[in-house]
Amino acid sequence: MTKFFFKTFVKGYRDGEKNSPEIRRACGSAVSIVGIIANILLAAFKMLAGILSGAISITADAMNNLSDAGSQVVSFISFKISGKPADRDHPFGHARIEYVASMIVSFLVLLVGFELMTDSVGKIFNPEPTTYNALVIIILVASIAVKLWLFVFGRSAAKKINSEVVKAAATDSLSDAIATSAVLASIIICSATGFDTDGYMGVIVAVIVMIAGIKILNETKNSILGSAPEPELIEEIIRITREYPEALGIHDMVVHNYGPGNTIASFHVEVDGMQNVFHTHDVIDTIEKRLFSELSVRATVHMDPIVTDDERVNELREKVLALVKQIDERLDLHDFRFVEGVTHSNLIFDVNVPFEIKMSDDEVKRAISLKISELDPNYFAVMTVDRV
Repeated sequence: MTKFFFKTFVKGYRDGEKNSPEIRRACGSAVSIVGIIANILLAAFKMLAGILSGAISITADAMNNLSDAGSQVVSFISFKISGKPADRDHPFGHARIEYVASMIVSFLVLLVGFELMTDSVGKIFNPEPTTYNALVIIILVASIAVKLWLFVFGRSAAKKINSEVVKAAATDSLSDAIATSAVLASIIICSATGFDTDGYMGVIVAVIVMIAGIKILNETKNSILGSAPEPELIEEIIRITREYPEALGIHDMVVHNYGPGNTIASFHVEVDGMQNVFHTHDVIDTIEKRLFSELSVRATVHMDPIVTDDERVNELREKVLALVKQIDERLDLHDFRFVEGVTHSNLIFDVNVPFEIKMSDDEVKRAISLKISELDPNYFAVMTVDRV
């Protein structure tokens, strides 16, 4: 369905292929336009149903759809702004505006939820008669079907173009379908028992809407603050790098996301220090180019030359690694060097410490230093702790 839509309305779209940022933005704009039209129509029909029935829950649901149309307008504008090229004030482009748009959407959803809650509580304490007919039922059933379709369509589109703002709109559509289902349930209960649950269902609708808003806000907050990169992306970066036998080890990887399609990464690659530096540099350049062409990752790769033909250094590296693993199996080390002296010898290395390990950096250093002194009192550990 999504593939057919994009191929029909977005010129140049190719499913299953990496599309340009321009194509991606065109897809996002097209999805937003569909959402704007659908939500305006739903709001108009539900407003009519609310007037005919006098039900606050239906009118509230109509206002919710109207706010959704406004959210889609925000989404549409964000796709237009995100297409602006990088400039002196924004050297990494404007793609992160989509995260700001998602946050605006979350605030709009929360505001509507609060207004619905206020009106519904008022209806509970000051009930007014409501009447329902077949037209009202048809409008609500059709609305549920449309909202479920918008959820499925939006979720699929969000995956294809990797868009937080489209994903947020899809999540909101699902909550809308649930909210309208609650309204429909209140009509059925009222018809069967004579007990008017309109105000109570309005409260339920408001809670559902606010939960959706909080969920969108939380997901967007993580994107703006900076969250860990997707494990799949890290695995792909490592896979491509390890295809080259010159890459003996990978560490100190940092990945920054400046919006969809704009990922910047840096990491160190251990290489044989005795190899021709021009050949090794050419390999590093090739890795950087492949990461950009295949993953759209702008990578800066640092070469770390290491000793590979010194048996004593290799043996010490393995011994120290074994000692480090005794402290915690999740610890690892890299950039190992050995500097021998008259009174003492320095073992210089970086140690990778996962964030899940609750020991402080100083505690890690003390524990490793103690282990190394047991290996030889004349060995001094010179460590740098890297949190990973």
